[in-house]
Amino acid sequence: MIHTLLSSPLQGFTDFRFRNAFHKYFGGIDTFYSPYIRLNGKFVIRPAYERDILIKNNNTLAVIPQIMTNDAEEFLFVAKYVQQFGYKELNWNLGCPYPMVINRGMGSGLICQPEKIDHILDRVHSESDITVSMKMRMGYENPTEIHSVFPILEKYPIKNIAIHARIGKQLYKGGVDLESFQRCVDNTNHKLYYNGDITTVSKYREMVERFPSIDHWMIGRGLIADPFLPSMIKANTLEYPENRMEVFGKFHDTLFHEYEQSLSGAKHVLLKMLGYWEYFSTTFDNPQKTLKKIKKSKSIDAYEDAVRSILEE
Repeated sequence: MIHTLLSSPLQGFTDFRFRNAFHKYFGGIDTFYSPYIRLNGKFVIRPAYERDILIKNNNTLAVIPQIMTNDAEEFLFVAKYVQQFGYKELNWNLGCPYPMVINRGMGSGLICQPEKIDHILDRVHSESDITVSMKMRMGYENPTEIHSVFPILEKYPIKNIAIHARIGKQLYKGGVDLESFQRCVDNTNHKLYYNGDITTVSKYREMVERFPSIDHWMIGRGLIADPFLPSMIKANTLEYPENRMEVFGKFHDTLFHEYEQSLSGAKHVLLKMLGYWEYFSTTFDNPQKTLKKIKKSKSIDAYEDAVRSILEE
């Protein structure tokens, strides 16, 4: 069985700058999902959203745009919008666990409203020819909520459903619920992708063994923490390349300079990079010491010195 690896979107992290740098230095990801487009009731696409999906910014990548909404009109508007760039698929986010999204009845907060999901999918499939795929959690309050949605989804030609094996209320705390994910596998005819806590090659192998019918695997935070992970999975190896730090250093520098050019002021650049280092540091020998060096950097020069010292250790 040929297995496909996908990059799960993380708002604020996996934009086109990250995707291009990742693809150039590491590879291993077959398809990237872009962070969600959200309209907030206004039928206007923010420039940052547009930049992220422009073909000229993604010309070496396979990318699928994503939408966050609980409104059919918004869905249709964004579908038409992405189609003008040649995109044929739009992924619907019913997975986001954050309170600011849940409180507005979106993301994983929408899973408990199957009638609303039905209404939106009915309109999208009758008024648009966009291919719809979905990214979901198993529920917000409990992992059985999704089972009320499956009969609705069976009515539509959903391309696939990527399921993060947690509930929304967990955020990213606690472990994945593999028993509940298995019940999802057993209770739908739709194509399922697995998402959640694929952080090492060994963990990936465990999941493949546990779920033999799954052949699409989505990696989110694990991909940022360890950018070598997808290519190591593809190569079926536990060994990092000998020039690991050199490759990571080139990737980091490319990413850093992209943000230096696109963000205004050192403070914003350093804050952006600190966010990445909260993930990067976890795969270094001494994560706390590594992150502390980055946090102490209050200028661009100090930051670059800190990164050099980390990579030379």
